[in-house]
Amino acid sequence: MKAKLLNVLTVCVVILAVLSPELVVFGIVWERHLDLVKSQNLAYEVNKTTKNAPDLAPQTEVTHSPQTSIQSSDRNVINQMLTVAEQYKFAAILQWFFLLTPICVGLGILFYDRYLVHRAAVLKEQVEMLERLWQQSIEQ
Repeated sequence: MKAKLLNVLTVCVVILAVLSPELVVFGIVWERHLDLVKSQNLAYEVNKTTKNAPDLAPQTEVTHSPQTSIQSSDRNVINQMLTVAEQYKFAAILQWFFLLTPICVGLGILFYDRYLVHRAAVLKEQVEMLERLWQQSIEQ
């Protein structure tokens, strides 16, 4: 039993050693991505405030109606927000995938090994039972 516990602990340590660099790099990239998103949101807010303050914004001629430009800008903002939300969901899925895949592979190997041991024990019991029956039939 101690050997099996040692094997499980060894597998866990190896999985942790394999995953730790991935998690560190993913964390760094994720922080940079969050900084980029924050800066994009700040730039959008600055652009929004300059559009709302006509005395600060340069005067340009508008050939289409203001209502359609507001609606289209709102649609663009909604599309951008959905895209960012989808990126966050995808990143979360990738993070769980990188974390759970080696663990599941290790558990699969462990359970398959246990299954093989169980199958060998059942086969050994069946062989012993058949040998006893054979010995009884010879004696009679």
